[in-house]
Order: sequence, then structure tokens, then C-alpha cells
Amino acid sequence: MIQTIDDQSSAAVIARYLKAQGVKRVYGLCGGHIMPIWMRLDAEGITIIDVRDERAAVYMAHAEAELGGGIGVALVTAGPGVTNAMTGIANAHVARAPVMVLSGLPPHAQENRGALQDIVHVDLVRSITRYARTVRHPDLVVQELDEALSRALGEGGEPGPVYLDFPVDTLRATVSQAMQSPERFIQRSKLQQLPDQTTIQAAVDLLWSAKRPLVISGRGAKDSAAPLRELLSRLGAVYLDTGESKGLVPDTHPSVVAAMRGTVMGQADLVITVGRRLDFQLAYGSPAVFGEAKFLRIADCAAELRDNRRGAVEILATPKLALQALLDAAGDRQPATDRVWADGLRTSHLQRAEKLVKSMHDAPAGKDGLMHPNRVLAALRQALPENSIVIADGGDFLSFARVGLPASTYMDPGSLGCIGIGTPFGVAAGLCCPDKTVVVATGDGAFGFNAMEIDTAVRHQSPVLIVVANNGSWAIEVRDQQETHGKVVGTRLQFADHAGMARAFGMHAERVEKTDDLPGAIQRAMANLPALLDVVVTPEAVSSDAKSGLAWVPDLQALSAWDDAEKNWRLASHSHES
Repeated sequence: MIQTIDDQSSAAVIARYLKAQGVKRVYGLCGGHIMPIWMRLDAEGITIIDVRDERAAVYMAHAEAELGGGIGVALVTAGPGVTNAMTGIANAHVARAPVMVLSGLPPHAQENRGALQDIVHVDLVRSITRYARTVRHPDLVVQELDEALSRALGEGGEPGPVYLDFPVDTLRATVSQAMQSPERFIQRSKLQQLPDQTTIQAAVDLLWSAKRPLVISGRGAKDSAAPLRELLSRLGAVYLDTGESKGLVPDTHPSVVAAMRGTVMGQADLVITVGRRLDFQLAYGSPAVFGEAKFLRIADCAAELRDNRRGAVEILATPKLALQALLDAAGDRQPATDRVWADGLRTSHLQRAEKLVKSMHDAPAGKDGLMHPNRVLAALRQALPENSIVIADGGDFLSFARVGLPASTYMDPGSLGCIGIGTPFGVAAGLCCPDKTVVVATGDGAFGFNAMEIDTAVRHQSPVLIVVANNGSWAIEVRDQQETHGKVVGTRLQFADHAGMARAFGMHAERVEKTDDLPGAIQRAMANLPALLDVVVTPEAVSSDAKSGLAWVPDLQALSAWDDAEKNWRLASHSHES
């Protein structure tokens, strides 16, 4: 018997609400507890991208949010559907990505009686979401959706994932017209926060008197490209991006000094963070690394404003508005920036960058005769358009790709180190931005986490190029075990035929073992998207991350050099106090 879901049901109202918010795609894996929502999404013309694992659904919703500038939505079924999704939710939590995850529950009459997939989901996800609720009455559906969306966008707090679930009989029940108020269906965008003018003036005085200003951007700066670039030019400040905002300021901008990261962090007398936490990637803002520099913190949420190192001035406002206010308040004031210092850093950066490009092209094969991973990246650099979307994934190969592949839009596993995001991010990126070239540069270990999603790419014809650097190992861990413990245990993989797997799912795929074959293989792959290239590379290549200390996890800082500096600084501080 064919069942229809009433157009005034909770499920229908959920679908209409999402459509009103501009949601074009929902990522999910079907199940009985969410079937009413699933079918009503289809009825409303929202495309369902059905995946092979719920974790991937949340990753894809994450990428949709990052690239589309709005909310990403994942729909997962009860029980294991939610538990499978939790890694994706945790990654969005750490990345501060606005993702809405929806699920279902057994009907009220079966609750807590041992029903199929009966588990209290909200208790599991509460610590990694901004909002987690079970909605048991149909008249509360719109209100809870609206509140969840506001929380996801960061209204009044930090943006990030939210979670709602509904008993399946609630999904079939009717929502009264009185509770479907039109103002709840207005498309939401994050509220803009104006900066305090007194604080702006204090910040201008700090900025325009600094001799060695360093600007570091993060997640919160993504909508601020124009005023950020103008501020850099007006000040003559130097600039470092991070994975959260790579590509926001092009490499051609004279302020970019990425290749001098360690040097500039120790020399700056003022550090300006724009929507960026001072996490392990920035040495927690420690004086052991940043010296006696003052900090100016700009962010639209408190978590990016005062973590680890307080600012001499802190601006709680929408970064785009704050940066423009700084420019307006400064007027024609001349900066005190030491141009010799800034120009010297830029010159050294360009020299190092040029040396890197040359070394990538000339990178020697390993003793095993297999190509260096930098040869793969060098070939991609030549083939990819400037406006490509680059998604880097893995441990060892990510370290090479992070510096070796320029991008106007860039994504990676982020601060959680959640490898395996590559293929799901790439599938969503291809669907969101079909007019751009999307390439996933992933290690073979990371690829394995969500390799089945190549099936999703084929079925939904996402125009993504997946390049697997196949070194048959968890390379960073292998090196650490060899050098630290003298024995390799459980970190070897096989040189699996990933291209064969991809072809089995109907994807254009080639296995590449010779450097000279790379250009042709890349060209053929880009002409037959979606596509996968399985490139066999040497496990002997040593990445910067493999040498830095990340593998063996030092006590005080993520990198061994910073850890040594931190220990010395703390010891010196203790001696001084004594």
C-alpha cells in the first residue's frame, strides 16, 4: 500500500523550512525513522545526495556550508546512523562549521521499550554540538528548527553543528497552522555585529604605531577578503594564512610571507588575529614563540577572541565590519611599519617559494625507485587552473600538499586532524561549485576511510578529481617507530590497486607509476570527471610534519622546536621569579 506524507505534517514542514533557508542539497543515508522527511524533501525539490556512510554525509554537509556560505544539512537515521555520524559532527564542532544534523526516533509508544534503534541520541552528541534537542510535539517543530539554525550560524555564540531528532509518529503528525508563522520561514543569515568605536580607535593607535605588524587570518575572516587586503596594503603589514583561510589573500599580494612562518612569528611586535583561535598550529600564542609581541584580537565570537593569549585590544564584531571600521578610522594616517623588515621577509619568502617549486620538479625517487610525492604535486601545479578548489587530506601527504599546492579555495582535516575528509569534501565541492576544478590530494591511508564514497561521486556525477598518493604505509608513524622505537608495528599498508576499485564503481581511473606518465594521466582524468589517479610514490620521502614532532606528541607544544622553546621560556621565567 502506497503511503503519502501529509503536506501539513512535521516532515513536510521541515522540508519547507529547509527550502525557505535556501537549502538545495541534503546529504544522508536512508532509514525507516527518517523516511517521512526523506520523501518530503524530494517532494519539495531538494536534492538528496545519498551516501555510503553517515560520517561522510556530515563531512559533505560541512563542505557545503564552507563553500556555499550558509547551512549544510545531513539527514541520518536512528541508532547507528547517529553514532556513525558522530565523527563528522565532532569535526564540524572543532572547525566551527554551521551544520544541521537531523534524525529520527521510534514512535512515542515504543520509547524505552527496546525498540529498534532506540537510543538517546542527544546525550551522545550534546558535547559536540551548539544545540541538541528531541522534538516530541509537532507544534514545536518550526520553533526548534529556527533556534537550531540560529545557533548553527553563531548568533550569540560560536557557530558550529546542531542536532535535532523527532519520533517518527511526530514526523507524521500535523503541525497546526498557528505554529507555522511566516516570519520563521524567512531565510536567515548570520547577524552582523558592529564594532565599538572606542575600541576601534584604540586598535588604530596600536596598529599604526606598530613597527613589525603580523596579520594571521582564520575561519572568521572568510567573508573579509577586500578589507583585509586593503588593511595589509595600507599598513604594509606581513601576512600568514592558515588552513582555515588559505587563498583569502593571494600569493601575489606583497604582504604574504608564508615561507617565513617561523621567523616572522618570532619577530613581530604586534600580532593581529582575525577570526582565528590560537591553537596548537599557532603555538597557543605563547611568548616562547611570539616573544613580547602585543596581540590585537578580532572575532565575532568569544572563543576566537581570548583563548590562550589575551589581546591588548579585543574587538568583538563581525570581522569584515571591524576591518572596514579600522580603515575608516585611520584615514590618511601614515603607518610606522618598518618597510625594510617587511620587504626583507617578502624577498626571503619569494626566494624560498621559488626554491620549493624547483625542488618539487627535481625531487629524486626513493631507493626503491618510486617517485617522490612532490613530483605528483608539481604535475598538478602545472595542470590546475588558478581558481581551483584544493582539498588536502592525510598525514604525510597533507604536509607536502599544504605547501606544494596553491589554491584560491582550500580545505583540509583542520585542527581535529580528522583525516578521511578528502573524498566526501570533494564530492560536495564538485556539486556546489561545478564551474570550478575540484581536486582532492590525499594519502592512501586517509583515502581508505571513505573510499566507498567514490560510488557516491559516480552516481551523482560530481566532477571531482581524486589523486591518491599511494605509499603503502602510514608514513609519519612508520618513520617515528623506526627512529624512536627501532621497530615498525602495524603501520604498513599494501600498495593496493585503488584505481581498480574506482573502475569497479564506474569511475575513470588510472594507476600511475612513472613520473613521465603524470601529465597525460592528469589531462585524461580532467577530461573524464569524476576521476581517480592512483599514483604510486615512495614511502621514503620525509615530510616536514614527519620531522616536526607531531608524530611523537611533545609535552608542551605540538612541534619539537616550539616545545624546546617553551621549556626554556618557562625555566627562565621560573628562575627570574626565584
